Amino acid sequence: MKFTILIIDDEKNIREGLAASFEMDGYDVCLAADGKEGLSYIEKGGIDLVITDLRMPGLSGEEVLRRVTTETPGIPVIVLTGHGSIDAAVDAMRNGAYDFLTKPLNLDQLSLIVKRALQNRELSLQHQQMQKELEGRHSFDKMIGKSSEMQKIFDLLKKVAPSKASVLITGESGVGKELVADAIHNLSPRKDNSFVKVHCAALTESLLESELFGHEKGAYTGADNLVKGRFELAHGGTIFLDEIGEINPTVQVKILRVLQEKQFERVGGTKTIEVDVRIVAATNKDLEAEVKAGRFREDLYYRLNVIHVQVPPLRERKDDIPLLISSFVQHFATENNKNIKGVDSKARAALYKYDWPGNIRQLQNCIESAVVMCSGDEITLDDLPPSISQAATESQIMIPSGITLEEAEKILIQQNLAALKGNKSKTAEVLGIGRKTLHRKLAEYGIEDTDSEE
Repeated sequence: MKFTILIIDDEKNIREGLAASFEMDGYDVCLAADGKEGLSYIEKGGIDLVITDLRMPGLSGEEVLRRVTTETPGIPVIVLTGHGSIDAAVDAMRNGAYDFLTKPLNLDQLSLIVKRALQNRELSLQHQQMQKELEGRHSFDKMIGKSSEMQKIFDLLKKVAPSKASVLITGESGVGKELVADAIHNLSPRKDNSFVKVHCAALTESLLESELFGHEKGAYTGADNLVKGRFELAHGGTIFLDEIGEINPTVQVKILRVLQEKQFERVGGTKTIEVDVRIVAATNKDLEAEVKAGRFREDLYYRLNVIHVQVPPLRERKDDIPLLISSFVQHFATENNKNIKGVDSKARAALYKYDWPGNIRQLQNCIESAVVMCSGDEITLDDLPPSISQAATESQIMIPSGITLEEAEKILIQQNLAALKGNKSKTAEVLGIGRKTLHRKLAEYGIEDTDSEE
């Protein structure tokens, strides 16, 4: 992430000297000759840290500090004073200053203070972003997404969850169908009762029947005790039948009876058991094609498919990739006791460009691997698997030699903006800057603003 520092000082030499030093350190810098001009920069947005002189004609540094801490809390303010006044410094710290230095300045000391303040700023921004996204997801458990595709699913789940209707969740492997089932249960009136999950493909025909409906003592060799099945255990709650397309015709008939009559018998038993269970099923198969091929009962398909939730593949909801990356990095960095703040711009571009045939599960595994391989505080292209990092080399941006840094930056912004079809949010994410900073640079360089955010 590239930060922007605002320097407010009425002494031109100090302003420009500090600007040159911080630009060499890789920061963007804005300069203001007085407090009023400085506040106008802050109001426009895109400022990450303020360095202000305490004593200035007109609007003083104390007033700048007060306005920043009350109107834009979270932006650290470092106060400079040429008077060496301990009282003034103490007052500044009491009023919310991050730190203070007396003139003449020790640039090495100031650089360390700035670096530490911006590290705190970055962590704060990441936390705010995560909290904002989490709040926007309501009670959708571990589902992560801000794309229009996921918002449609969230809206559908809010309508569907309170009902008793059966739900069929479809989508490719790894898209998060189980998380959708979790959300349906957690948003329903049944949330305080059992939520029982059965992975149908993992069990043989005989085991699956016994697992779902239970068995009586002596029902078969080895059945030494009465065992309740998953439907019985889910009474009053929800049962999730994952990979429903893999079950055999005999079990299909019994599930159909539970859906129609809310009744079944245990294996080897004659007693009819009544249950109140909501069924949520999932599959990566085309059940309509399975019905036509005679492998799946048509009547069961229609009973299950009262509400249909189609979960899109990750390649169709790429707006969610940055948020997923942030969540996975945070999780696996904590799990592996690593201080990894995020992903650099080249790695982000490669992760965004890749089509993810294995969907979210593949992305999650990729980030876990990258966290393990990462030796610094940011995941780089070298930390990614070759099949994914190669995506970044397929569309390189060529910067000609003999041009200024500003000209190179303009080319970088233009070509990324073009590659991302004018989407400024995605361009800012790839470049590692804020949207407000990008808007300001578009204006500075005279780059046409296509105003595309989707």
